[in-house]
This record gives sequence, C-alpha cells and structure tokens, in this order.
Amino acid sequence: MTGFIYLLVTATGWALNWPAMKVLLREWPPLFSRGVAGMAAAVLLGAIAKSAGENIRVPRALVPRLLLASAINVFAWMGFSTLSIKWLSVSEGALLVYTMPIWAMLLAWPIARRKPSLAGFCALALGLAGVLVLLSAHGLSFDSGKIAGIAFALAAAMLFALGTVVTHAPLPIPPVTLVAWQVGIGCAPMVVLGLVIEHPVFSALAPDGWAVLVYMSLVPMGVCYLAWFATLRRLPAELASIGMLLVPIMGIAAAALALGEPLGRREALAMALTLSRVALAMRQRR
Repeated sequence: MTGFIYLLVTATGWALNWPAMKVLLREWPPLFSRGVAGMAAAVLLGAIAKSAGENIRVPRALVPRLLLASAINVFAWMGFSTLSIKWLSVSEGALLVYTMPIWAMLLAWPIARRKPSLAGFCALALGLAGVLVLLSAHGLSFDSGKIAGIAFALAAAMLFALGTVVTHAPLPIPPVTLVAWQVGIGCAPMVVLGLVIEHPVFSALAPDGWAVLVYMSLVPMGVCYLAWFATLRRLPAELASIGMLLVPIMGIAAAALALGEPLGRREALAMALTLSRVALAMRQRR
C-alpha cells in the first residue's frame, strides 16, 4: 500500500508540472526557467544526500557516463519537453513526450537486436493513430512554431528512449546523489543558454510565476524524485512504469481545469490510443 501512495505522489507532482510550466512560460523563457528550477532542486537534493550520509563525490571513471546520462535524461528530456510547450498545448506536448516507450522499442531493434513482436507493431500503429488524432484539429496544417514544438517533443522522447536502450547498467552512485548531479549538470547549460539566447527579464516574474518556480524546484524535481525511488524500492519496476501512465492523463486534466485548454472527444480519443500504445510497448519491453 505504501508503494502505491509513493507512486501516486510521484505521478501527481509530475502531472501538475505540465500546466505549471505553461504558466511560467508566460513570464520567463523556457530554457532559463527550467534551468533555474533545476539548479535550485540540485542544491536541495545535494543537501538531502549529504544529510542522509551519502557520499556525494563521483569517481573520475564514472564522470563520462554521468555526463552522458545528464545530457539525455535531463538536458534533452526536461529542456526539450519544456521548449515544446512554448508552441504546443499541454495535451499535445505531454502525449507526444510520452511516446518514449514506443521509440525505446523501435531503437532496441537495431541497437540491441530485440525485434518487436506483433504486439509491438500494433503499439506503433496505435501510437501513430493517437498522434494523428491529436494533431488533426487544424487539418494537419502547421505553422513553423507548431512544427518546432512537435520536433522538440519528439526529440525529447527519442533521446530519452535512446538512453534507456544504450545504458544497460545503472551508475553505481547513491540514488539521491545521482539525481542531484544529473539535474545540476543537465540544467546548468539551460541557464547559460537562456541568458545568452533568450535574454530573460528578471523583473517579469510575477508572484504566480515565483510560486510556480518554487513548486517546480521543490515538488517535481525534489519530492517526486525521492518518492519515485521509494516507489521502486516497494513495487516492481514494470508496475511503477505503468503507473506513470497517469502523468499525461492528470496533466491534461489539470491543464483543462487550470488553463482552460480543450478537453473534448479528440483529446480523449488521442489519450486512449496513446495509452493503449504505451501499455503494449511496455509489455513488449518486458
């Protein structure tokens, strides 16, 4: 029972982060805002790791693998997904980003020689159908911004999937320390790029923006990561992964309630197709 509570906490916190990011993007640019929240979270997690008695030093031999994991799991996954919703709605961004399991299945075919089964190919067909339904509101006619949003969302999903395929053994680093280093290393370039390219106006952040920034630092990147590790200690990884299907559903529902984004038959059908596809892909991977 405790494992399911931790899983629900994780899914809820990560789901609410999608509309929260949309609110923050009204006042600060995407890379800078996500990078600042990540750096604050990294400092907090580092302090928690230190107080828990974890060794926060990383052996030199593990640094290249840590840099690769940070680039794929944080910079690409968090940065690109945040960039995508600059042009996409929460429903479009969340469902496109959560196509990750299908890309992991397809990439494992040439890289790890794991050929998809019939269920895997059915998952691919469902995934394509879900994407087409989701993006069909304007007759599949997109401007350059929409195309950029789709490209960033799919890039986040594909790169994260690539990381799950090529990274077989976990890094032998204590869990909270590992997250602190990955988040810090992955978010530092976002801050630098944000300052150089996006030119954020610091005074533009209103009280609601500060509240969202604090939430993103404390909950999705802090509490939720700790809850996720607690979940994995109590539940099988397969069950925990399937539980993460709650994230896009709750995120889309929260965006509809908080931001007034559409939640009609088209979005419901896209969610049904997408989640069916992800479930089949996870079954294939198991």
